[in-house]
Amino acid sequence: MKIKKGDQVLVISGKDRGRKGKVIKALPKEGKVIIEGMNIKKKHIRPRRQGEKGQIAQIPAPIDVSNVKLICPKCGKPTRVGYKKKVKSNGEKVKTRICKKCKQEI
Repeated sequence: MKIKKGDQVLVISGKDRGRKGKVIKALPKEGKVIIEGMNIKKKHIRPRRQGEKGQIAQIPAPIDVSNVKLICPKCGKPTRVGYKKKVKSNGEKVKTRICKKCKQEI
């Protein structure tokens, strides 16, 4: 999956289309991401102890990764993500993400 925790993303479809947010959690096995303040669902919580009140909590639900676009931290534009293999000084090969628009490392 090309989007990771902490990335700034733009939602490109759904009820939150056009909004930007930070990825709180990435779920690569399901191909979904949870974005701060997006796709809010209400969850009814029943009281656990005597005298405690039940409540309705608002929690962000996962969004499919195909419905978000990464915002490049260098150029600030929504972009696709590419990969580039880079060789470190000790000879180790490292795969890094690059912006398809400005060709900068993300």
